[in-house]
Amino acid sequence: MFAALLVVQMWAAHAVAFFAHEYAHSFAAWLLGWKANPLAINYAHPSLPVFLLQRGMSEKVDYDPIFAGGHGVQAGMIAAAGMVIGNWLITFPLSRWCFSRAKRRGSRVGAMLAYWVCMASVGNFIDYVPVRTFTTEDDMGTLQRGFGWSPWTVMIVLGIPTAVALVEFLFRFEPRALAWLFPDSRAKRVTIVSFTAVWLFCFYGSSGWSGGGPISHAISGVSIRVICPLMAIVGIVLVARNSRDAAAD
Repeated sequence: MFAALLVVQMWAAHAVAFFAHEYAHSFAAWLLGWKANPLAINYAHPSLPVFLLQRGMSEKVDYDPIFAGGHGVQAGMIAAAGMVIGNWLITFPLSRWCFSRAKRRGSRVGAMLAYWVCMASVGNFIDYVPVRTFTTEDDMGTLQRGFGWSPWTVMIVLGIPTAVALVEFLFRFEPRALAWLFPDSRAKRVTIVSFTAVWLFCFYGSSGWSGGGPISHAISGVSIRVICPLMAIVGIVLVARNSRDAAAD
C-alpha cells in the first residue's frame, strides 16, 4: 500500500506542478492579449509518456508575433510566468499551506501528497535555473531575449530565490516533514529521502542532458552524478537526526 501510494502521489504531484506551470504561461498570454483561450494548451497526442510525465505538452503560445510587434518584454513576462507565477507563487506556497493543514488534522496521506507537490515545485525551479539557464531555447531563451538579459543576470535574479527555496526544502522542511510523517519507520524515511533526491536531481536535473547546449548538459551531468547521491546521503543523516530529536522531545 505504501509503494502504491508513493507512486500515485508522485505522479499526481508532478502533474499538479506541470499544469500550474503551463497554464500560468497560457493565462499570462491571455491577459496580455496574445491568446484567445487560456485553456487551449497543447495536450499532445495521447500516449503512455504523455499520461505519465506530460511529455510533449506545452503552453501553446506563439512568441513570434509578440517579438515581431516589438513587445519583447511581454514575451519575457509570459515566459517567466510558468516558473514565477505557476510554481513560485502558486504551487510552492500552496503545498506548504496544505502540508500544515493536513498535519494539524493528523492526515498523513494528505500531508505526504503536499510534500510531493512541494518537491515538484522546487524541481521545476531547478529544471530552469540553473539547469536550462545557459540556453537560447524554450522559456529561458525567450525570457533572456525578451528582457535583454544575459544568462548570468537570470542566475542572479531567479537563481538566488531558487537556491534559497532548495536549501530550505532540503535542510529544513524535508527532515521535519519526514520525522512527522514516519516517526516509527526508518525504512520509509530513507525511501522518501532517496526518491526525493532522485526525482529532484536526476529527473528535473536531467532536463539539460539532451538539449540546451553544452553548459546545460554539463550541469545535468553534475546534478545526476554528484549532487543526487550527495544529497541522498545528507538527507538521510538530517532526517535521522531530526527523528531522534523529535523522539527525545
